Amino acid sequence: MIRVILDYTIVALYLILGIIPLGILWFIGLFSESLKRRIALKMVQTAFRLILWTSGVKLKVEGREKIPEDTAVLYVSNHRSYFDILTGYTQVKGLCGFVSKIQMQKVPFLSNWMNLLYCLFLDRDDMRQSMETILKGTEQLKNGVSVWICPEGTRNKHPEETPTLEFKEGSLKMAEKAKVPVVPVAISGTWEVWERQHPRVKKGIVYLEFGDPFYISDLDKDTKKHAGAYTREIINGMLAKHS
Repeated sequence: MIRVILDYTIVALYLILGIIPLGILWFIGLFSESLKRRIALKMVQTAFRLILWTSGVKLKVEGREKIPEDTAVLYVSNHRSYFDILTGYTQVKGLCGFVSKIQMQKVPFLSNWMNLLYCLFLDRDDMRQSMETILKGTEQLKNGVSVWICPEGTRNKHPEETPTLEFKEGSLKMAEKAKVPVVPVAISGTWEVWERQHPRVKKGIVYLEFGDPFYISDLDKDTKKHAGAYTREIINGMLAKHS
Protein backbone atom coordinates (compact mmCIF):
# COMPACT_ATOMS: atom_id res chain seq x y z
CA MET A 1 0.00 0.00 0.00
CA ILE A 2 2.98 2.32 0.47
CA ARG A 3 3.47 2.47 -3.30
CA VAL A 4 -0.18 3.38 -3.83
CA ILE A 5 0.01 6.17 -1.24
CA LEU A 6 3.18 7.53 -2.81
CA ASP A 7 1.69 7.44 -6.32
CA TYR A 8 -1.54 9.17 -5.32
CA THR A 9 0.40 11.75 -3.31
CA ILE A 10 2.58 12.59 -6.29
CA VAL A 11 -0.43 12.92 -8.59
CA ALA A 12 -2.36 15.06 -6.09
CA LEU A 13 0.57 17.37 -5.41
CA TYR A 14 1.36 17.67 -9.11
CA LEU A 15 -2.20 18.62 -10.01
CA ILE A 16 -2.68 21.04 -7.11
CA LEU A 17 0.74 22.68 -7.15
CA GLY A 18 0.65 22.49 -10.94
CA ILE A 19 -1.56 25.59 -10.95
CA ILE A 20 1.63 27.64 -10.64
CA PRO A 21 3.50 26.15 -13.63
CA LEU A 22 0.27 26.26 -15.64
CA GLY A 23 0.26 30.00 -15.13
CA ILE A 24 3.92 30.25 -16.11
CA LEU A 25 3.31 28.12 -19.19
CA TRP A 26 0.40 30.37 -20.17
CA PHE A 27 2.76 33.36 -20.01
CA ILE A 28 5.41 31.53 -22.07
CA GLY A 29 2.72 30.72 -24.61
CA LEU A 30 2.22 34.42 -25.26
CA PHE A 31 5.66 34.41 -26.88
CA SER A 32 6.10 30.81 -28.08
CA GLU A 33 3.31 28.26 -28.26
CA SER A 34 5.73 25.55 -29.35
CA LEU A 35 8.06 26.14 -26.39
CA LYS A 36 5.11 26.06 -23.99
CA ARG A 37 4.00 22.66 -25.28
CA ARG A 38 7.51 21.19 -25.24
CA ILE A 39 8.09 22.30 -21.65
CA ALA A 40 4.73 20.82 -20.62
CA LEU A 41 5.69 17.49 -22.21
CA LYS A 42 9.03 17.39 -20.36
CA MET A 43 7.31 18.18 -17.06
CA VAL A 44 4.74 15.42 -17.50
CA GLN A 45 7.38 12.92 -18.61
CA THR A 46 9.41 13.70 -15.48
CA ALA A 47 6.35 13.20 -13.25
CA PHE A 48 5.49 9.91 -14.95
CA ARG A 49 9.04 8.62 -14.57
CA LEU A 50 8.86 9.46 -10.88
CA ILE A 51 5.60 7.53 -10.50
CA LEU A 52 7.07 4.53 -12.31
CA TRP A 53 10.07 4.66 -9.96
CA THR A 54 8.00 4.89 -6.77
CA SER A 55 5.83 2.04 -8.11
CA GLY A 56 8.85 -0.21 -8.48
CA VAL A 57 8.42 -0.49 -12.24
CA LYS A 58 11.47 -1.48 -14.26
CA LEU A 59 10.83 -0.41 -17.84
CA LYS A 60 12.45 -2.33 -20.67
CA VAL A 61 12.14 -0.67 -24.08
CA GLU A 62 12.81 -2.20 -27.48
CA GLY A 63 12.70 -0.67 -30.94
CA ARG A 64 12.49 3.01 -29.95
CA GLU A 65 15.08 3.77 -32.61
CA LYS A 66 12.48 2.72 -35.21
CA ILE A 67 10.28 5.74 -34.49
CA PRO A 68 10.68 8.26 -37.36
CA GLU A 69 12.00 11.63 -36.27
CA ASP A 70 11.17 13.61 -39.39
CA THR A 71 7.40 13.20 -39.25
CA ALA A 72 4.49 12.83 -36.87
CA VAL A 73 3.31 9.25 -36.37
CA LEU A 74 0.23 7.40 -35.21
CA TYR A 75 1.23 5.19 -32.31
CA VAL A 76 -1.14 2.21 -32.10
CA SER A 77 -0.92 0.09 -28.95
CA ASN A 78 -2.76 -2.50 -26.93
CA HIS A 79 -4.34 -1.34 -23.67
CA ARG A 80 -4.17 -3.27 -20.40
CA SER A 81 -3.74 -0.64 -17.71
CA TYR A 82 -3.65 3.06 -16.88
CA PHE A 83 0.09 2.49 -16.51
CA ASP A 84 0.22 2.08 -20.31
CA ILE A 85 -0.10 5.85 -20.58
CA LEU A 86 2.67 6.48 -18.06
CA THR A 87 5.10 4.18 -19.82
CA GLY A 88 4.12 5.36 -23.30
CA TYR A 89 4.49 9.05 -22.58
CA THR A 90 8.03 8.61 -21.25
CA GLN A 91 9.15 7.18 -24.60
CA VAL A 92 7.43 9.27 -27.30
CA LYS A 93 9.56 11.36 -29.63
CA GLY A 94 8.34 14.92 -29.93
CA LEU A 95 4.92 16.27 -29.09
CA CYS A 96 2.21 13.63 -28.84
CA GLY A 97 -1.40 13.57 -27.71
CA PHE A 98 -3.15 10.47 -26.38
CA VAL A 99 -6.73 9.69 -27.36
CA SER A 100 -8.69 9.46 -24.11
CA LYS A 101 -12.28 8.83 -23.10
CA ILE A 102 -14.31 12.01 -22.94
CA GLN A 103 -14.95 11.69 -19.18
CA MET A 104 -11.34 12.72 -18.55
CA GLN A 105 -12.16 16.15 -19.92
CA LYS A 106 -14.15 16.85 -16.76
CA VAL A 107 -11.31 16.15 -14.30
CA PRO A 108 -10.09 19.47 -12.83
CA PHE A 109 -6.46 20.44 -13.57
CA LEU A 110 -5.76 17.09 -15.25
CA SER A 111 -7.70 18.17 -18.33
CA ASN A 112 -5.62 21.38 -18.46
CA TRP A 113 -2.42 19.34 -18.78
CA MET A 114 -4.04 16.98 -21.28
CA ASN A 115 -5.06 19.91 -23.47
CA LEU A 116 -1.51 21.26 -23.29
CA LEU A 117 -0.26 17.90 -24.56
CA TYR A 118 -2.69 17.83 -27.49
CA CYS A 119 -4.75 14.98 -26.03
CA LEU A 120 -8.00 14.18 -27.83
CA PHE A 121 -11.23 13.30 -26.05
CA LEU A 122 -13.40 10.62 -27.62
CA ASP A 123 -17.04 9.80 -26.89
CA ARG A 124 -17.51 6.30 -28.27
CA ASP A 125 -21.27 6.52 -27.75
CA ASP A 126 -21.56 9.56 -30.00
CA MET A 127 -20.72 8.76 -33.63
CA ARG A 128 -20.68 12.39 -34.70
CA GLN A 129 -18.33 13.41 -31.90
CA SER A 130 -16.10 10.43 -32.68
CA MET A 131 -15.82 11.55 -36.31
CA GLU A 132 -14.96 15.09 -35.20
CA THR A 133 -12.20 13.68 -32.98
CA ILE A 134 -10.77 11.66 -35.88
CA LEU A 135 -10.78 14.78 -38.07
CA LYS A 136 -9.08 16.78 -35.32
CA GLY A 137 -6.49 14.04 -34.88
CA THR A 138 -5.88 14.01 -38.63
CA GLU A 139 -5.19 17.75 -38.64
CA GLN A 140 -2.95 17.35 -35.63
CA LEU A 141 -0.89 14.72 -37.45
CA LYS A 142 -0.67 16.93 -40.55
CA ASN A 143 0.65 19.72 -38.33
CA GLY A 144 3.45 17.54 -36.98
CA VAL A 145 1.97 16.41 -33.66
CA SER A 146 1.86 12.65 -33.13
CA VAL A 147 -1.20 10.82 -31.80
CA TRP A 148 -1.33 7.70 -29.59
CA ILE A 149 -4.44 5.56 -29.80
CA CYS A 150 -5.55 2.26 -28.28
CA PRO A 151 -7.95 0.73 -30.85
CA GLU A 152 -9.36 -1.83 -28.40
CA GLY A 153 -11.49 0.99 -27.06
CA THR A 154 -11.13 -0.10 -23.44
CA ARG A 155 -8.68 -1.85 -21.15
CA ASN A 156 -8.24 -5.57 -21.68
CA LYS A 157 -9.08 -6.90 -18.22
CA HIS A 158 -8.18 -10.52 -19.02
CA PRO A 159 -4.91 -10.44 -20.98
CA GLU A 160 -4.02 -13.86 -19.62
CA GLU A 161 -6.91 -15.23 -21.71
CA THR A 162 -6.77 -12.94 -24.77
CA PRO A 163 -3.63 -10.90 -25.58
CA THR A 164 -5.66 -8.13 -27.23
CA LEU A 165 -9.30 -7.31 -27.81
CA GLU A 166 -10.59 -6.68 -31.32
CA PHE A 167 -9.30 -3.41 -32.80
CA LYS A 168 -11.74 -0.76 -34.04
CA GLU A 169 -10.98 -0.42 -37.76
CA GLY A 170 -11.85 3.28 -37.95
CA SER A 171 -9.19 4.18 -35.42
CA LEU A 172 -6.41 4.04 -38.03
CA LYS A 173 -8.15 6.39 -40.47
CA MET A 174 -6.19 9.31 -39.03
CA ALA A 175 -2.89 7.90 -40.30
CA GLU A 176 -4.36 7.11 -43.71
CA LYS A 177 -5.86 10.57 -44.19
CA ALA A 178 -2.83 12.42 -42.82
CA LYS A 179 -0.42 10.20 -44.80
CA VAL A 180 1.78 9.50 -41.77
CA PRO A 181 3.28 6.17 -40.66
CA VAL A 182 1.69 3.85 -38.13
CA VAL A 183 3.98 2.67 -35.35
CA PRO A 184 2.68 -0.53 -33.66
CA VAL A 185 3.41 -0.66 -29.92
CA ALA A 186 3.17 -3.71 -27.65
CA ILE A 187 2.90 -3.16 -23.90
CA SER A 188 3.02 -5.99 -21.38
CA GLY A 189 3.45 -6.12 -17.61
CA THR A 190 1.28 -3.11 -16.77
CA TRP A 191 -1.73 -5.28 -15.95
CA GLU A 192 0.34 -7.17 -13.38
CA VAL A 193 1.56 -3.90 -11.84
CA TRP A 194 -1.85 -2.31 -11.32
CA GLU A 195 -5.08 -3.94 -12.48
CA ARG A 196 -4.39 -7.47 -11.30
CA GLN A 197 -4.42 -6.55 -7.59
CA HIS A 198 -6.05 -3.12 -7.71
CA PRO A 199 -5.98 -0.92 -5.66
CA ARG A 200 -2.51 -2.16 -4.67
CA VAL A 201 0.52 -1.56 -6.87
CA LYS A 202 2.96 -4.40 -7.37
CA LYS A 203 6.50 -3.78 -8.55
CA GLY A 204 7.51 -5.57 -11.73
CA ILE A 205 8.96 -5.40 -15.22
CA VAL A 206 7.07 -3.63 -18.00
CA TYR A 207 8.01 -4.34 -21.60
CA LEU A 208 7.40 -1.67 -24.21
CA GLU A 209 8.24 -2.62 -27.78
CA PHE A 210 7.95 -0.43 -30.87
CA GLY A 211 7.43 -2.28 -34.12
CA ASP A 212 8.43 -1.35 -37.66
CA PRO A 213 6.52 1.71 -38.91
CA PHE A 214 4.38 1.33 -42.03
CA TYR A 215 2.17 3.46 -44.24
CA ILE A 216 -1.38 2.26 -44.79
CA SER A 217 -1.10 3.34 -48.44
CA ASP A 218 1.64 0.71 -48.89
CA LEU A 219 -0.66 -2.15 -47.88
CA ASP A 220 -2.46 -4.25 -50.47
CA LYS A 221 -6.11 -3.49 -51.11
CA ASP A 222 -7.57 -6.19 -48.84
CA THR A 223 -5.17 -5.53 -45.96
CA LYS A 224 -5.84 -1.81 -46.21
CA LYS A 225 -9.53 -2.48 -45.54
CA HIS A 226 -8.58 -4.32 -42.36
CA ALA A 227 -5.65 -2.21 -41.20
CA GLY A 228 -6.78 -2.55 -37.59
CA ALA A 229 -6.69 -6.35 -37.71
CA TYR A 230 -3.33 -6.21 -39.49
CA THR A 231 -1.84 -3.99 -36.79
CA ARG A 232 -3.35 -6.15 -34.06
CA GLU A 233 -1.65 -9.20 -35.53
CA ILE A 234 1.71 -7.39 -35.44
CA ILE A 235 1.20 -6.36 -31.81
CA ASN A 236 0.10 -9.87 -30.80
CA GLY A 237 3.31 -11.19 -32.31
CA MET A 238 5.39 -8.79 -30.20
CA LEU A 239 3.38 -9.58 -27.06
CA ALA A 240 4.01 -13.31 -27.54
CA LYS A 241 7.71 -12.70 -26.96
CA HIS A 242 7.05 -11.57 -23.38
CA SER A 243 4.23 -13.91 -22.40
